[in-house]
Amino acid sequence: MPGFELFGDNEKKHVEEVLDTGVLMRYGFDGMRNNQWKALALEKALCSRMQVKHAQLVSSGTAALTVALASAGVGAGDEVIMPTFTFVASFESILAIGAVPILVDVDDTLTLAPTAVEKAITEKTKVVMPVHMCGSMANLSALKAICNNHNLLLLEDACQAIGGSYEGKPLGSYGDLGCFSFDYVKTITCGEGGAVITNNETYYSNADHYSDHGHDHVGSDRGAETHPFLGYNYRISELHAAVGLAQIERLDDFLGIQQKNYTILRNALATIPEVTFRRVPEGGVESYAFLNFFMPDETTAKKTHTALGKAGVDACFYWFDNNWHYYRKWEHLTQLKSLGNLSQEVRNQLQDYTKADFSASDHWVGRNISCLIKLSWSTEEIHERAAKMAEIIRENL
Repeated sequence: MPGFELFGDNEKKHVEEVLDTGVLMRYGFDGMRNNQWKALALEKALCSRMQVKHAQLVSSGTAALTVALASAGVGAGDEVIMPTFTFVASFESILAIGAVPILVDVDDTLTLAPTAVEKAITEKTKVVMPVHMCGSMANLSALKAICNNHNLLLLEDACQAIGGSYEGKPLGSYGDLGCFSFDYVKTITCGEGGAVITNNETYYSNADHYSDHGHDHVGSDRGAETHPFLGYNYRISELHAAVGLAQIERLDDFLGIQQKNYTILRNALATIPEVTFRRVPEGGVESYAFLNFFMPDETTAKKTHTALGKAGVDACFYWFDNNWHYYRKWEHLTQLKSLGNLSQEVRNQLQDYTKADFSASDHWVGRNISCLIKLSWSTEEIHERAAKMAEIIRENL
């Protein structure tokens, strides 16, 4: 991770095939495109790889979450349960459709804690949205049982964990809907892009229409298509899809490299008794995009992270103090800093998160250091990195 590290001839070939036609839009211009349909081809490849019936490409992972929620009829006043540790896109997508984000604690998986989810459910709850942060998953069987008991939708945000699996199912395919991001720093990239996957015909049809201004895509005359409901523009371009099509053909190779590099790092750190690792739920297989480990306490974690940076060990993250990935720095959400008026439902129902007790999340995220696993490391580089990290960690205990 990320896939751009290994761009090559196949990406160039697919992009050149699009440029040769001059058709950069995924819809229409049938006679000009010389039978090049990169978005359709990538959607078919996603269905095959993720073992689902339907995939809808969109312009970003944020768009995927927004479209997925809208496709399932989520709207004003509906509550969506999400974790305290995620990227801001999670609550952005919820607010974009007038729904209300309900933050709950994470546990030692660094993902939604099922016990916290159960306590957060109200009569207005409609969706549980686990976010498979940093390459590993939530306890999906427990969350699915909760959703079944309360008649809720399970929407998997697998934007950071493509290629992982749970109980033999690819991440994103376990719930009612799943979402991926293909932005520039993901395991496979389109530059910008995302996808919604589902086995539900209605959700897929809605996503197909909603992401293209409400076009029903019936017939061969785009101008004559009808608009059964309001939609917006979340389309992906053929150029972006072309890059993604080349990348998904290499996904399993990328995962193999990530697993090898991850294992070397983990084995080195496992020799340090004070270091522990995030829990992967039983039946889960990581995508190995990140190695996440816990230091004994918050102070030691901060000190160690700083020391790693000073020693030139890049791509290590301390999310506890991060502006974009942890609730503590989300003042634009807690203070509702919006350019326009937010819906009254959001203003009435959003909790005062400045007073919320997320000490359970703080306990885990405050002790966590997260190391990005790069695809481009040579064997020599990864072994040198592993030895240096272990040395620095020991010095700071």
